[in-house]
Amino acid sequence: MNTASRISGRRALLVGVAFIVIVMIPVVWVIARRPHDPNLTDLGVVPPFQLVDDRGEPISQEVFRGHPTIVSFLFTRCDTICPITTMKMQRIQDKTFDVGSKVKLVSISVDPTYDTPPRLAEYAQHYKADPARWRFITGPYDQIYQLVEGPFMSSMMREPDRPNGIPNIAHGGYFILVDGNLHIRGTYDSGDIHRLDELIRDARYLARTQK
Repeated sequence: MNTASRISGRRALLVGVAFIVIVMIPVVWVIARRPHDPNLTDLGVVPPFQLVDDRGEPISQEVFRGHPTIVSFLFTRCDTICPITTMKMQRIQDKTFDVGSKVKLVSISVDPTYDTPPRLAEYAQHYKADPARWRFITGPYDQIYQLVEGPFMSSMMREPDRPNGIPNIAHGGYFILVDGNLHIRGTYDSGDIHRLDELIRDARYLARTQK
């Protein structure tokens, strides 16, 4: 092989290597920027329960089966934190519209004696809750109390009523993520916008990966 042939072959090799590098740079950049899969802990299992929803229909722990569910706590007479957290749940509903029933929402009343199914139905309608994706739960006080204060690690302590007659019920402002196998996978401060973004990301991850 003469010198000219060797130079030509070396040049072709360098051009080929340069082409591969140029093609691979965007791929490596995308992989580097892709967020890591979330490391979700296991905080326990939702136990069996028999309650009712805003339609007056029986509802059990099976409401969580087969898809990730985002859980909140509220009561319809609340005029402090509940309207804010419910609006945030409404935004989560809107932001996960594209995945449909793969991500669902549940709100549990911490004032179940007053929050009958018709009152919850009116409340749900006010916040444009999609009945196919967002359920509201009430039922006997003792059963709700055991569920909220137990596996959901929240509070529903009733303190003296306020002067305007509205009950003062101390309850958590956290949202809970439950996976499709009824395992509680995280708690998220509803007052932290970054944690709410993580909640949506984690719910989407479970919807995409969990069998």
